[in-house]
Amino acid sequence: MDRSASKSTRSSSCVKLYLCSNPEDSVVERRALRESVFPRLREQCRQTLGLDLLVIDPFESNDPSRWPDENIRQWLIEECRESSAGPFLLALVGHRYGTASLPAQVEVSEYQLLLQESQQTGVSTHELERVYQRDENTIPPSYCLRPAHRHTCCPQQAELNEEEEMKAKEDKLMKVFQTTVSLCVHNGLLSPERARKYCRSALDADLRFALDSHPDNDIMGRCLVYIHRVVNAEGEKRQMNSPPQPESEAAAFAPVKHNTTTPTDGQLFSELCDNFLPGLITSSQLLVYTTATECDPRHGYTTARRRGYAERLCQQVYSDLLGLIDSVKVSETRKDSQLCDALAREQAEQEELCDTLSQLYDVSRPEEEKVRAYVKQSEQQRPLVVTGGPCTGKAVLMAHCARQIKSWLPDCDPVVITYFCNQSINPSPKHLLLSLCYQIADRYRSRSSSEHNPSDLDHCSCITNDRENNSNCTSTAARQDNQDMSVMASPDPRGPNSGSRKPDICLSELKEHLSSLFSLMPSTKQPLILILDGLDHIENNFAPQIIGSFPSPLPSCVKLILTVSSSRTQVLQAINPQSLAHCVSQGSGKESGYVCEPLGLVDRKQCAQMLASLLSSSGRRVTSGQQALVNQALTSCRLALHARLLHLHTSLWHSDSDVTESSLPDGVHSSISVLLDHLEQKHGSSIVGRAVSYLTLSRTGLTEAELADLLSSADEVLSEYVQQSERPSSNMRVPQVDVERLLLDLRRFLIRRTVAGSHVLSWVSRHFKLVVAKRYLGSHEVRREIHSVMADYFSGRWACGSAKPLLVNQKSGPNKDVTQMEAYIDRQPSSQPFVLASSSEEVGRVNFRKVLELPHHLHESNKWEELEHGLLMSLGFHQAMARAGLLGDLVAMLESEEGSSHSRFSRERALMASILKSCACLLQSSPLQLPTVMETSLLPYVEVFPALKAYVREIRQDRRERGSGLGVVLCTAPSSVPSILCWKCDAKTRQVSVTEAAGTECGVVAEVMDDGTAWFWKGSGGDVVKLSLTCEQKELQFAGVKSSCEFMLLSTQCDKLFLLDVTGPEMLLQLKDPLKTESKPESSQRTPNKVEGFVACQKKLFMWWKDESFVSVFDVSSETLNHLQCQSSVTCLVCSSTGFYLYCGQEDGTVSIFDTNTSSLLGTCSNSSHKAVTVIVVCEDKWEMACVERTGNVTLWDVAAKTQPPKLVKESFTGDESNNILNTDYSDESHTLLVCQSHQVILWETVDWELWDQFLAPQGRAFTHAVLSQNGHLFLALLDTCPLVLVWRVSTGECVLSLETEKQPRTLLKMDSDVMCVAHDGCLTVWDSEMIDAAGAAPRMGSGVKEVVVEQTRERFYTTDGSEAVWRWRLETGLPIGNFLHDGPVEKLRLSPDNIHLVTLSAEEIYVWQTETGQNILRLSGSRATDILITPNSNFGVSISERRLSRVWKLTHGGIVCSIHLYLSDAQVSPESTFLIGRRHGDLLAASLWSGSISKRFSCVANSEHVVAFHTLSEHPDFVVVMTASGAVYTWKVAEETVCRHFQLPYTFHCHPQDFQMSSDGSYALMSTDNDAIILLDLSRVRLCSFKAEGPVIKACLDKSGCYAAFLSRPTTPEKNCVCSLHARPVLTVVRLTDGERIGSVCLSKNPLTLVVCEQQCVFVGFEDGSVGVYSISYVQVNGEESVRCRDHLNGQLRQCPFDREPVRWMPLATPNITWP
Repeated sequence: MDRSASKSTRSSSCVKLYLCSNPEDSVVERRALRESVFPRLREQCRQTLGLDLLVIDPFESNDPSRWPDENIRQWLIEECRESSAGPFLLALVGHRYGTASLPAQVEVSEYQLLLQESQQTGVSTHELERVYQRDENTIPPSYCLRPAHRHTCCPQQAELNEEEEMKAKEDKLMKVFQTTVSLCVHNGLLSPERARKYCRSALDADLRFALDSHPDNDIMGRCLVYIHRVVNAEGEKRQMNSPPQPESEAAAFAPVKHNTTTPTDGQLFSELCDNFLPGLITSSQLLVYTTATECDPRHGYTTARRRGYAERLCQQVYSDLLGLIDSVKVSETRKDSQLCDALAREQAEQEELCDTLSQLYDVSRPEEEKVRAYVKQSEQQRPLVVTGGPCTGKAVLMAHCARQIKSWLPDCDPVVITYFCNQSINPSPKHLLLSLCYQIADRYRSRSSSEHNPSDLDHCSCITNDRENNSNCTSTAARQDNQDMSVMASPDPRGPNSGSRKPDICLSELKEHLSSLFSLMPSTKQPLILILDGLDHIENNFAPQIIGSFPSPLPSCVKLILTVSSSRTQVLQAINPQSLAHCVSQGSGKESGYVCEPLGLVDRKQCAQMLASLLSSSGRRVTSGQQALVNQALTSCRLALHARLLHLHTSLWHSDSDVTESSLPDGVHSSISVLLDHLEQKHGSSIVGRAVSYLTLSRTGLTEAELADLLSSADEVLSEYVQQSERPSSNMRVPQVDVERLLLDLRRFLIRRTVAGSHVLSWVSRHFKLVVAKRYLGSHEVRREIHSVMADYFSGRWACGSAKPLLVNQKSGPNKDVTQMEAYIDRQPSSQPFVLASSSEEVGRVNFRKVLELPHHLHESNKWEELEHGLLMSLGFHQAMARAGLLGDLVAMLESEEGSSHSRFSRERALMASILKSCACLLQSSPLQLPTVMETSLLPYVEVFPALKAYVREIRQDRRERGSGLGVVLCTAPSSVPSILCWKCDAKTRQVSVTEAAGTECGVVAEVMDDGTAWFWKGSGGDVVKLSLTCEQKELQFAGVKSSCEFMLLSTQCDKLFLLDVTGPEMLLQLKDPLKTESKPESSQRTPNKVEGFVACQKKLFMWWKDESFVSVFDVSSETLNHLQCQSSVTCLVCSSTGFYLYCGQEDGTVSIFDTNTSSLLGTCSNSSHKAVTVIVVCEDKWEMACVERTGNVTLWDVAAKTQPPKLVKESFTGDESNNILNTDYSDESHTLLVCQSHQVILWETVDWELWDQFLAPQGRAFTHAVLSQNGHLFLALLDTCPLVLVWRVSTGECVLSLETEKQPRTLLKMDSDVMCVAHDGCLTVWDSEMIDAAGAAPRMGSGVKEVVVEQTRERFYTTDGSEAVWRWRLETGLPIGNFLHDGPVEKLRLSPDNIHLVTLSAEEIYVWQTETGQNILRLSGSRATDILITPNSNFGVSISERRLSRVWKLTHGGIVCSIHLYLSDAQVSPESTFLIGRRHGDLLAASLWSGSISKRFSCVANSEHVVAFHTLSEHPDFVVVMTASGAVYTWKVAEETVCRHFQLPYTFHCHPQDFQMSSDGSYALMSTDNDAIILLDLSRVRLCSFKAEGPVIKACLDKSGCYAAFLSRPTTPEKNCVCSLHARPVLTVVRLTDGERIGSVCLSKNPLTLVVCEQQCVFVGFEDGSVGVYSISYVQVNGEESVRCRDHLNGQLRQCPFDREPVRWMPLATPNITWP
């Protein structure tokens, strides 16, 4: 935290103000600012600019002994100047000058001169000599004020009389000192300018230090000065009581003359206010505000006047400071840190950290030359490993070398990448390799020249984003106006092409990519030097994994430098696994896998020189006697860090200090402990202990503002500032000046670095953390308590005025007894929203500090519920992580199993992670799409996971607060189901495939690979372990695995069997070889045989073998083995639930029944075909046994009589002679048996054992595996060469879902609540069974939705898909409630405006239905209609016929009113239900609905124009808007037959009649959907408006009210390197017509066919799979409530099995009841 480090920072994340004032004359004003201005200004800066505000008031304490001296104040001013992002000085100049203080240090010559002159004139200097002591350790030697008279910061509270006594002594000493100075000036021994230094007040001294002799840009716009002149301040009474003054008031403010005496306070005050400050106004544009207050001479400056001035001052200060901060704004660098992705931020942070650490290189190391030699060796292809003990300076050396490499290689342009692993936010191997890949690709891309192959560069960006493309990743684009063309453009909200990055990329893929970068990018002209520091300090022993990711040997143009502690042998072993003993120094030995360079200790003389330099820079030195002790300490520990610590200790020594050998600690840790002792003595134990603990336990470091907030939140710290004699204030904080003074003492051991745009403080060495942890954080309880406090802070628990209780000691009663009381105090911490509002950015900026710190502290404080429910399942957190570029980290947190024992929502989190991974490409380029993506993806499963309802409500609440967006009212039926887990195999197992896989009911899966390895996947945690067994020092190779209940049976290639109970301890039990019997010869015993399967029941295992006619029975408890002999080879087994009976199916069709207790045969039976039995189903309540043979035929037996042979009940045949049953599955819940064959799947109903259905495989495909869903209403099947798992609905035979897998599926496994797919390479994909059922049961029509009509109340809507049925839906539930059936396909669908009648057209017959009852009241034949209309008054229907008469008829009884002889195309009924208007031969005709005659005509005969489009206006019923082929726009008043031509469209523009729509008031017309845009005509302002789409517009619809337009488009230019399908999916977009603002957009999961915008601002979309989606514009709700909330009271209907919800069927009339001639 040295100033040099501060200067190197590129920008600041805080505004730091020094409050300069006269402490005696500004108490009221400073308190008012502290209470009413600074908190408000702080929050404003934080919310709008993302900046912290720190105000340092050096005189905030009521105890003058705690005020900082002049040296510290100057350091604070300089710190504010250099580190503030805006203004740094706020000065309050009142009507009093203030008093000077005794100087802390006076040079020896000057001090002796003062004493000599005083003594010669007879002035006593005894007191002066008593308070000063000579110190030869200062440079130059000086007399220093003794500690008893220094201002200390120790929070000990003095009594009032002691304070007054000390103040009187100090005043007396100051008078003596000033008298002495005056004598010296009078005698010409001291210059007047020098004398002024001793006479200036703190206000004057601070102002001059801050403003004098500084460049204009340090003052202009960065300083504010308020001067308050008070006339008659003292008043008559005060003047009478005060002694006479030596000078008049006028003389006090006269210009100061250089006379021979010291100036008075009045003269100095006048010089400050009238000369110094006005001069800066002119020269440096200093902002100075002067206010004059004239007081009543009788009363003077009263308290009321002071308060009034303080109020006005507060208003002015707030306004002025806000203006200054707004004018400074935020640097572009800080904006980039918000906009770029996480890897780009980390790259910049690592580079800055390297610069910072390189500045700590104070001692030249000989190892630098060794590193230089390694870098210059072109033939060296081994990594260089720099080893060294703790604190030897490995990181500093690497940082320094990184900055020197370019000078070492002058003939080329090296790419140097440094990565300090222990300073990384995410130390996982995946993140580190991903970051390295990004940095390598980015650095070479930025330097790419024409000689590079562009294809190579594209290859290198397949995982990482193009940084140039990501330079502006904002997702919100402002509307662009083309003033000249008067065209409004609605831009693409996704921003520029930004590439993509897979959040679930595996480590093996990253290894391959890194190797590819190493081979493609570096060259002799641009070699790569990669420096990794601190690998051995990464948690969880990740270093070997990372090291193993680098290729060996290295490419010729790549140099790899690693630093490793000497004691970390396992890391060194990972670098050179063949021979650790061969590790040798550079240049000797070529058999080692790396070059080793030990880093030795620093030379003692160099340490001494470094220490002397540090002392000199701080104005200190040591005596020769003290130097001997220093040399001795440096000899015992020759480390640079130790020398820095010694500097702090020795800088406290005086020349007369009594120091011994024990005065200096002998090591780094002991030096740190002594440092902490000193800090506790100086600042107080509570504030020091808490401050260093917070810094140690933070994840990324702390900003100064956060540290101050946390210290204020600590009760033990704040209680030190509560006066026992006073009641604590309701608003209270630890003074910022105390925090700054503590940081001043720690500055040499803290580094300030940038993390996600904020400047944080962190320890310069990890050994500070070790000492602090041992000293203050010894127990887990203490650590958890501090983590809990930090979690409360970053969660904002006590922000926004929330008072926190504090126990304080109060003196009460006559005896001043101390009692404890609880006071609620607002500590005024910063608010902590996930996204900070911004005045310049509509979407605000991410609160990175909360995102990075809060999860860490919740985890470490064991606040599992808050972590899971309040964070991991919080929309705000998800949005912040996505916008921060941390989508991969969010997915990892959701999938993490840490704290899984406390997790209640593990499946919900897994679902969210799966959705985020599948939509990663879209969310990385458009993070603002996250709420819509999550809402559409989660809604189908809120009934499965009720906890998700709160998340959906949060999405909708967020949309309401924003006031815009598209909400999902009814989610379309899913076409797929997100997996809840996907485990990818490691690269080492990619070339092998699964031989066999099995799973238990509790979710454990075992895979045996063809290379003989076995892998176990243990539950939802995703822990995958490899099973290794050795026999006779050889590793066993596995051949197969079977499972039953909780047991797994593994067989090896050497015929050994091992049993594993997955519910018990992880211990394998070897089974005796059941095939080794005395009856078999030795030759047969050697023949390997295979276990075909086993069943487990009651701790007994029943195993059968391939081509063996016996069953092996193994008792797990007694480990005994016996056999049951059958007639032929056993093919299947079933055990009764009690375990008493065993049913054995055999190759010849026989079933043998055994008593397992006695091993006796009870009976046998055989099917008529004598074909092998493949499955047996026993129904114990009926004691029936069904046997399925290999052709699929079923034989049912009665087995109730155990002593009698089974009786044949029935035989059922499939009629198929195929002999290839692949697998079977039985669902007891739905009484269904599934039989899978390659060409078909057969379903048997097992109550009466009837053949239910047969599903044939698609042509050219074959089934490979099939299982029933959890409830049996669906079945899942695999097809050969198909990478999907297909799901069929049993009741309809429709394929309703396709489940995506990573690789080609091999088999399906059913668990208690999951379905798993095992790929050929071993990858596992897991789906939740209830999610599959919910998605499969989602309602959808049989074909694509062709038409949607909506009731005006929006409670119900109707759809048709061209089949014989019209569905009626209830929007509140999202379910169909009825079907209107017809005798033919429905062609047209119309709903009367009063919602009473539904009119349909089917096979030229017209059906009229009552919507409430579903009754078909009319069936009209003979109409030959091609279209039907209903009049706006809901009384009449109009049938339009091209070949015959068009008729007007009564809706209620079908009576014909009139007939219209001419066919009118595109016909519309006038709003008043009087005319039928339509086009004919280029004219527009109006036919009377009463007579049928053509009574009105619109024709452009004069210019031979044809009418191409028209529209009636419901809000202007007399008018029709007409568009002609030439582009002329007319209005036609039908009743009066008057025509008005309004304007002519440009000749280049052509209206598309098929797209033409109009709003009801005639303000907007939809003209066309060409050129990837929709074109609208704004008739109110006579202009064309263009709204750009992402691609070709599929459909567009205009809101009748003229407020919105909705359109469907299909993107044609998917994102570069896109890895998801969302970018190619159709998009629904809604725009507001008045200003062109995009209200929202939704990526649709399937192809849309129909688009309707209803009057209640809802958009209905019909899809090609027969489902319907409904989306609300802005925050429109369903009947005033959200649909999720509405469903809560529909318990009966929604809790019913979705497959049992059959809609009502309304049948049509059997025959037409009205026939028209």
